Amino acid sequence: MLMPGPEGRRNGLLLALLCAIMLALVPLLGGAFAVDFVTKIMILAIFALSLELLVGQAGLVSFGHAAFFGIGGYATVRWSSVANDASLWWLAPVAIASAALYALLVGALSLRTRGVYFIMVTLAFSQMAYYVAHDTPLGGGSDGIYLIARPSLAVAGVKLLAIERAVPLYYAVLFLLVLVFAFLARLLRSPFGRALTGIRSNEQRMRALGFSTLHYQLAAFVLSGALAGLAGCLFALKDGVVNPELLAWHQSGAVLIMIILGGLGSLAGAVLGAFAFVGLQEFFQSQLVFGDFAKHWQLGVGVTIIFCVLLLPRGLIGVAAIGRSRRGHIANAGVPTMPREIE
Repeated sequence: MLMPGPEGRRNGLLLALLCAIMLALVPLLGGAFAVDFVTKIMILAIFALSLELLVGQAGLVSFGHAAFFGIGGYATVRWSSVANDASLWWLAPVAIASAALYALLVGALSLRTRGVYFIMVTLAFSQMAYYVAHDTPLGGGSDGIYLIARPSLAVAGVKLLAIERAVPLYYAVLFLLVLVFAFLARLLRSPFGRALTGIRSNEQRMRALGFSTLHYQLAAFVLSGALAGLAGCLFALKDGVVNPELLAWHQSGAVLIMIILGGLGSLAGAVLGAFAFVGLQEFFQSQLVFGDFAKHWQLGVGVTIIFCVLLLPRGLIGVAAIGRSRRGHIANAGVPTMPREIE
C-alpha cells in the first residue's frame, strides 16, 4: 500500500473536515430519527475503525471482534448499576480496560496460530464470551440487562454531558469518532504503524531485521480490542440496554463486511463502509420502497454487497482513487514520457 504524498494527505484532511462539518449539521437540519440513526452509525464506525487497525493494517483477520464490543457494553451497564456515582470519568475507562484485558488474553493465545486457525481461535473466544453472557446470571440471559443508573460527565458539579438527551450524546459520539480517526491516522504514520505495515507485507523479513513481530501484533490486537470496547460502551449508553447479540458471531461478520465494503487498508473506507452498510440495511427494510419484499431485506443487502465487491475490488473508497487516476491521465495527456533510462 503506497503512502499518500503531502497533497494527498492535505486533500484527505480537507475531505475529513468537510464530512465532520456535515455530520455536525445533522441535529440542526434533521429530526429525532436522523439524530438517533446517525449516532448509531457513528458508533459502528468507531467499531469498524477498531477492526480496520487489526485487519487492514496488521493483516490479522479476526472473526471474534464482537466479543470486545459486547464486553465494553456489558461492563458499562454492570459497573453503572453497582456504583453510587456512575460518572463517565471512570466508567468509560473501566469498560475500555475490560475489553482490552480480554483482548490481551485472546491475543496472547490466538497469535500463536496463523491463517484460518487464527480466525477459528478468535471465533471460539468470541463464542465463549457470548455463552457467558447468554447462559449465566452475569449477562442477564437472552433478555440482557438494562442501564438503570444513567451515567453523566461533570466537572466541579457542572454537568457537561447528559446521555439521556439525544443531541449532546450525538456530539459526544461525533467528537470521539473524529478523535479515534485522528489518533489512528497519526499512529499509522508513526514507527509503530510502519512496523505493522512491514509485518503485514513480509513478517519473515521483519523478523530477520530484528523486530519482535509478536509484540507488535499483540499491541495492535489489544489496542483494537480497547477501541471496540469504547464503541460498545457508547452503544450501551445510547440504547440503555445490552444483550448477548452484541457478542454474537454475526456481529463480527457485519463489522468485517463494513471494512471490506468501504475498502481494506483505509481508515476513511472503514467509516464509509459503516455508513454504507447500515444505510443499505435501512433502505431494504423500508416498506415504503419495497412493500412486502422488505421482510426479505437480507437478500437485497447480500446481493448489493456481492455486486459491490465484484465491481469495486478496492471498496467504495476506491471510487475516489479511480476518479483521481482518471483526472491524472487527462492532465498528463499529450505530455511526452521520459525514457526509463533517463528517469
